[in-house]
Amino acid sequence: MSKLSGLGGRLYSGETSVDFIGQRRRWYSISAVFILASIAALIIQGLHLGIEFKGGSSYTVNKSGISVEQARASVASVDIPGEIIVQKIGDSKIRIQTGALTSAQSKGVENALTQTFDVAIESIDTQIIGPSWGKEITKKALYGLIAFLIVIMLFLAMAFEPKMAIAAIVAVVHDVFITVGIYALVGFDVTPATVIGFLTILGYSLYDTVVVFDKVRENTKSVAAVGKMTYSQAANLAVNQTIVRSANTSLIALLPVGSILFVGAGLLGAGTLKDLSLALFIGLAVGTYSSIFIAPPFLASLREKEPAMQALAKRVASRGGASVESVSSATAARPAISPSGNRGPRNQPKRKGRK
Repeated sequence: MSKLSGLGGRLYSGETSVDFIGQRRRWYSISAVFILASIAALIIQGLHLGIEFKGGSSYTVNKSGISVEQARASVASVDIPGEIIVQKIGDSKIRIQTGALTSAQSKGVENALTQTFDVAIESIDTQIIGPSWGKEITKKALYGLIAFLIVIMLFLAMAFEPKMAIAAIVAVVHDVFITVGIYALVGFDVTPATVIGFLTILGYSLYDTVVVFDKVRENTKSVAAVGKMTYSQAANLAVNQTIVRSANTSLIALLPVGSILFVGAGLLGAGTLKDLSLALFIGLAVGTYSSIFIAPPFLASLREKEPAMQALAKRVASRGGASVESVSSATAARPAISPSGNRGPRNQPKRKGRK
């Protein structure tokens, strides 16, 4: 227990170190497996777009004791084209989604539901969405995503450096792709709430990545001038120094989202909460992974190709390399600067007296 309690301090000081950068091929392989699984899910099953995107009709019946089989049989008797999706929401609601219907077909569905469940037609919540409106929503969602990525790239390029912006965007695309793939695999409908969840996880993933990159920038600011460690070693120290913070932040964020997903959607049957919370839960977990295992190693790969960093690596190798502990100790042992701006007194060698 005592070892775990002081783990964060040992990681920060460099006494204990995990080689995140050096094991980059392992992390890339894990991500490749998930990406291939996502591609397979998108090809085989595809995304189940909600009626907000593809257009259609939705009928919600509010009555306790009704079943999905009754609702499906009732709507099937009307003989309408396209797929019929029936979902139970909580204990007293049934939602039926169909494709685009004419006014006569929609009226027939309403009459069939009133006769099957013995409810008034006014108690059925009917929503009819045209395909043109769905296309407009899809277009706006794509525009919002593209604008978000462009603004973030410009901000990171100005606040940090262009290669950090590239690494951060690679991590974001990695997060969104895996999240979309899992969404296709599970088979949940993609709704406007899902798009909101995707945009939210983009922001969270970048937040976590920026925290790590800020420490990387601090550790590598004068790495070439000092020449005690390579860029990858300095970046790896930064990841070790921020991993505890990232893990704690992600855990605190996942707990309420998990509650919404498993309690709100699973037990209470809130459909909108299910769409939003699943995207958030998967995205937060994948975003934490990418901010530690994908973005810093990818950044190190880009920077190590620079001639200055290659020359630095040769100098460090010729000296036998530098351990993280020695560099961290050297950083901590820098001479303090007095308030007046002067360093502390220097010990001058004693002069020997004249004979």
